[in-house]
Amino acid sequence: MDYRRSYRSAAVAYADLVARLPTERWDEPAALGEWTLRDLVGHTVGSALRQVPEVLAKPATELQVATPEGYFAYGRGVPADVLRIAVAASSEDAHATGAALGDDPATMVGELAGRATQALAEAGDDDIVTTPVGGMRVRDWLPTRTFELVVHGLDAAAAGGVPHGLSLEAIAEATTMASRLAIALGDGEALLRALTGRAELPPKFTVLTS
Repeated sequence: MDYRRSYRSAAVAYADLVARLPTERWDEPAALGEWTLRDLVGHTVGSALRQVPEVLAKPATELQVATPEGYFAYGRGVPADVLRIAVAASSEDAHATGAALGDDPATMVGELAGRATQALAEAGDDDIVTTPVGGMRVRDWLPTRTFELVVHGLDAAAAGGVPHGLSLEAIAEATTMASRLAIALGDGEALLRALTGRAELPPKFTVLTS
């Protein structure tokens, strides 16, 4: 898969999705804890669009995380109190960013998507950049941002009651990453048996930390 094309298509699709979300649902629950739909969009915009130019502009001297799935697996290894602080900070940013979108969120999201894709066009595949979990190659980190756009794009579409508009390529890349993460966490056999109808996954099974 072409990670650049997948990210661009996911970013464009997400901006289009935001433009189609019903305005009357922005402050309704988004089925993710206490987040409203506005908070959910705020989180996605902050982590998958606004953050991209910021991270790509910060070179790192050392490669610390070598795979996309390693980015998400990192959260499983940190102390519980550190993870709680990170989750709380993420929720605060989601609320603040969602509020900052104002009455015309589609315009701001479209602008952020444009800045992110332009920054990506200027980065090299093997450039090592400073991410929240340490130094990563651009080609390994960007798929984690596509993953955020796809997963939360599906969340927002469900909460807003509209089609998600995501490309099959972007969904395939995100699904592949989730499978690789399950394998890295030791859940590959359980996932494979469930996908082939041999068994069921445990209730509330997830490969994410929250």
